Amino acid sequence: MAKNPLFELAEAGTSVWLDYIRRSLITSGELQRMIEEDAVVGMTSNPTIFEKAIGGSSDYDEALRNLIDGNNTSDEEIMLSLIVEDIQMAADVLKPVYDQTKHKDGYVSIEVLPRVANDTKATITMAHDLWERVRRPNIFVKIPATDEGLPAIEECIADGLNINITLMFSVKVYEDVARAYIRGLQRRAKAGKPVDIASVASFFVSRVDTAVDKLLEQKIAAASDPAERQRLQNLLGKAAVANAKLAYQAFQRIFNEPEFEALRSQDARVQRCLWASTGTKNPHYSDVMYVEELIGPETVNTMPQQTMMAFKEHGEVRPSLLENLAGAEQVMRELAAIGIDMDKVTYDLQVDGVKLFADSITKLLEEIAHKKQQLRAGEVGAHDANLGAIDRAVDGRLAQLEQAAVVRRISEKDAALWKSNGTIEKEIRDRLGWLQVADRMEERVPELDDLRAQLVAEGLTDAVLMGMGGSSLAPEVFRQTFGAPKGGLNVHVLDTTDPAAITAVERSIDLRKTAFIVASKSGTTLETLSHYRYFFERAGRNGRQFIAITDPETSLADEATKRGFRRVFLNPPDIGGRYSALSYFGLVPAALGGVDLAALLDRAATMTQACSPSVPVGENPGAWLGAVFAESAKAGRDKITIFAPAPLDSFGLWAEQLIAESTGKEGKGLVPVADEALGPPEVYGNDRLFIRLALPDGNDGDAARLGALSKAGHPVVTLKLNDPLSLGAEFFRWEYAIAVAGAILGINVFDQPNVQEAKDLTRKVLSEGSPPTVGEGIRWAGQPGATLDAAIQSLLAQVHPGDYVALLAYIQPTAEN
Repeated sequence: MAKNPLFELAEAGTSVWLDYIRRSLITSGELQRMIEEDAVVGMTSNPTIFEKAIGGSSDYDEALRNLIDGNNTSDEEIMLSLIVEDIQMAADVLKPVYDQTKHKDGYVSIEVLPRVANDTKATITMAHDLWERVRRPNIFVKIPATDEGLPAIEECIADGLNINITLMFSVKVYEDVARAYIRGLQRRAKAGKPVDIASVASFFVSRVDTAVDKLLEQKIAAASDPAERQRLQNLLGKAAVANAKLAYQAFQRIFNEPEFEALRSQDARVQRCLWASTGTKNPHYSDVMYVEELIGPETVNTMPQQTMMAFKEHGEVRPSLLENLAGAEQVMRELAAIGIDMDKVTYDLQVDGVKLFADSITKLLEEIAHKKQQLRAGEVGAHDANLGAIDRAVDGRLAQLEQAAVVRRISEKDAALWKSNGTIEKEIRDRLGWLQVADRMEERVPELDDLRAQLVAEGLTDAVLMGMGGSSLAPEVFRQTFGAPKGGLNVHVLDTTDPAAITAVERSIDLRKTAFIVASKSGTTLETLSHYRYFFERAGRNGRQFIAITDPETSLADEATKRGFRRVFLNPPDIGGRYSALSYFGLVPAALGGVDLAALLDRAATMTQACSPSVPVGENPGAWLGAVFAESAKAGRDKITIFAPAPLDSFGLWAEQLIAESTGKEGKGLVPVADEALGPPEVYGNDRLFIRLALPDGNDGDAARLGALSKAGHPVVTLKLNDPLSLGAEFFRWEYAIAVAGAILGINVFDQPNVQEAKDLTRKVLSEGSPPTVGEGIRWAGQPGATLDAAIQSLLAQVHPGDYVALLAYIQPTAEN
């Protein structure tokens, strides 16, 4: 059996901590499993994690009910009670690690609230309060490294508290923190107290690259000299690791100076560097970049679950912190030479970090208030289901999924869930980037919002998305759902070569005031390139009006650069078209249309966590829906019939392609049915599964009719959405559900052989010369000399119960048609 790289990481001196916590992670035994199988020896927590756990699960419902029974408990006190309970439970699970490592590892961190970040005395008071609330030896209290936090750090160390210093971005601040720790120990030594206090210094990594890369991209856009542009591009993604390496150098220097050596002789421990914010935010960079490049003795790396599983799957261990230190210094010199002030960058990051922390607490308190209302009204539940005859089969399937650890295997990108074949398994692993995309795209929201603001400020009024299938359906759903909010562009989606449709779009816009988005994963999609070439000429060959979305190193990316496009968005290559709703393909047009991306992705991130391995399969919304899909199909109910109220009624457009293209192969599959008028029970055979999306207080007229279908024995599922922005969660839920259904049914849901076959045949026809033209009227094949009615009747006579008839309409997609 291959060795787990996470254990190799620990052997190299970097302790593996998990940057995640939720109650079911602890109570389900998943944390214990990660300790035993994934080398996890510590945990960190933050309010964003708690907010998504509380909002996206029923983990905390019972505890919340108990806390709100008295009606006098404040939301902040409820929040602290819930957090403290989780910290206590996690600390108890990690206590054996704490003992075995002689107090080096085995810790869980709890953070002082942001309202005290700039108040030394209040920070000290709250740190002691949290320490007393938790009452466990193996916890850290997190204190931010603000100017006011530094004296609090020293005081709390002197008082004997284990302290995790957080929100550090600069080497200078790190040095100040290390000195504060040493002064606190010196005070204890002088008072004759033990100095075996534990402390870690949390140095934030990926956010540095996010900030510096943004400045570099501005300079790249303004550079006219190709050599200068290349020089700037070479610095992208370099600042964060270089900055961290210089902090590690400072650590080695400070803790080998005589000042600390005197304390070491009294059993004092070094204050280890803890690399935080190590999930890769930029989709162009390796998903394990901030782990592989920061490996060395006396360090900790606290990782999000997705980063940890990625490192377990393909991480490589080497003593990287000690490599190329001169290169790290050179990066800093080059950044300074081009006018990037790292002191200002890191100061701004700390200020922003405190604000983001405060915003997270506010959102957590809002989530608690919302959950309280739900509990009092008895409304908790992401779905209602009356599954009828397949109910027991679904329950049995969920138990099998739990036993086979399917959810964990998905998070680890175990391609054998779908196909056991070396070559195919690699192809599948290269199509699972959608599992992390919501988290990675959250960091890109400011730049996408800035792009919209630029275009609006320049007087642009419209945007035309030119794409096909997976590149266009999510944008079409966004367009129909949200329209054009104030401050956004009016988005038109062009995913057809029908001349009438193209002409209609052109007539509805002012070419001079329109942005054109060319979207193609491969960069070679014939229809999209035809749209681009037509409108590029019509717009006067003005590259500033054009934006490209494509994979790295495609011909479209090269063309866009040569033509001077305003922006080129390189999408993660490990995301297929129909799974791209929450990537640049969906989010760029959504941003231009004024959609609240931060809220949309927040909903998606909550659903992502709800589908994580720490959640029991029966409570995992995506796995549950996938089991329903699969067991329904096994029972002959393979027609997934989707209903959604306005303004969500276009959701079926996107879901149709996801379901059909993912599962319709190998003689198997699920058949999506959208936009169908809902009929009485007697018009349906026993081949239907009905899925309804519902909004709060919705009066869409479908509920009663679906109730009648349920009474008639048809399985009916209602998925509850808080508001239209919950589409972000639904995109992920359905993608996950189809992945699970495919694993159950033995279908590789990540390839599309017939799609490529159709493209190849089209190219072959076009290469043979001008295709034949067909005049107006009706033509049909089949029985020679038969009338149209006879031909249709002949076709329908071949249809048996359970079959379906599909009509392909090559016409302008309007309400009239």
